[in-house]
Amino acid sequence: MLVAAPASGQGKTTVAAALARLHARQGRRVRAFKCGPDFLDPQWLALASGQPADTLDLWMNGEADCRARLHAAAQASDLIVVEGVMGLFDGEPSAADLAQRLGLPVLAVVDAGAMAGTFGALVHGLQSYRPGLPWAGVLANRVASARHGAMLQASLREGAHWRGGLPRDGGFALPERHLGLVGSAELGDALQRLDAAADALAATPLGQCTPAQLPQVGFDAPPLAPALPPLLAGRRIAIARDAAFCFIYPANLDLLRALGAELAFFSPLAGEPLPPCDALWLPGGYPELHAQALSRCEGLRRQLAEHAAQGRPVWAECGGMMALFEELVDAEGRAHPMWGLLPGRTAMQRRLAGLGMQQLALGEHHLRGHTFHYSTCDTPLAPQARGTRPGTGDAGEALYARGSVRASYFHAWFASSPEAVAGLFGAAPVQVVHG
Repeated sequence: MLVAAPASGQGKTTVAAALARLHARQGRRVRAFKCGPDFLDPQWLALASGQPADTLDLWMNGEADCRARLHAAAQASDLIVVEGVMGLFDGEPSAADLAQRLGLPVLAVVDAGAMAGTFGALVHGLQSYRPGLPWAGVLANRVASARHGAMLQASLREGAHWRGGLPRDGGFALPERHLGLVGSAELGDALQRLDAAADALAATPLGQCTPAQLPQVGFDAPPLAPALPPLLAGRRIAIARDAAFCFIYPANLDLLRALGAELAFFSPLAGEPLPPCDALWLPGGYPELHAQALSRCEGLRRQLAEHAAQGRPVWAECGGMMALFEELVDAEGRAHPMWGLLPGRTAMQRRLAGLGMQQLALGEHHLRGHTFHYSTCDTPLAPQARGTRPGTGDAGEALYARGSVRASYFHAWFASSPEAVAGLFGAAPVQVVHG
């Protein structure tokens, strides 16, 4: 089922992760997916299910890729849970589009903490707004008492749609900050929170269902895809991965391996040196929260400078790019020296500075992806290219280049263009298309 809501902040991640955790700890094979671009919710879904949580987005992945991932998961799973994005009908494409296109029954999660009879009206609107939307029922969140839950259930036009309610102050809230949820790896009690949510869900009608009692969906086998050429065979790619560089789609790693690359992970925060490599990927994350520690990485700073001086490729996304400039100004206005491969500085802002889907042209190939950041960039470098926004063609994030370094606020979905990705990591020269 697809776990959706009328808006953000209703408890989608909590319910989706609780459902996955409940069945996984009962010994069932569970795969969880996230609708729309997101690095943080999938961390919770992966912890809950014990399996990587991939992204499903009709524009970024494409429908064929979404179908192929669901079909593959269905071959080895007892239950598939897909978490929606924002409100059910928000965005183009929306979670409702994904549900309708792929036949995923929608479980609506509604924060009912300040509702009674209006709960039924809202649920009726969600279910009937778009004819033909597959439906799996509704789960109330933040229910104050048994009496409150009975009032909510009584407000529904069809009582069979009631899947239960989760209590207010259940001890399983997932903490948030400026980019969304706090990553699961940062909390020592993350699994205990999920277990508490799963325990609460187990007491509901939804939690008492076996997979055989839940909606059944068939996913047709996709057409046999041609094998990817080993464009990165023999190349070793170093990838920063720790609390400062944690925005990595598992599917991106899968794509690099499918292209023949060997991956070598290292942690700048742990003081680990740059591994011997042919190319480097600095993913996004939270350099602003770890700026002081990153500024002390003198040995790594020298290794990066030598790597770039030898003409070896560097691809830096968002937070990875922030670490490459000369200076980072954090949210408190403190300036921290960074690694200096790019001239200029980035500075954290109180308001969102970039959001949305984008496409980046690299030579003849186009990478799809997105942007989401609270910092701004001040650099004398002229953008060598800019992403474009789907549907409008409006200019998006800048792509900066200096020698073998390419950097942008743009987060790439690698599978959208394996050829472009291979070029970024040195398989062949990539010509940047201006404009």
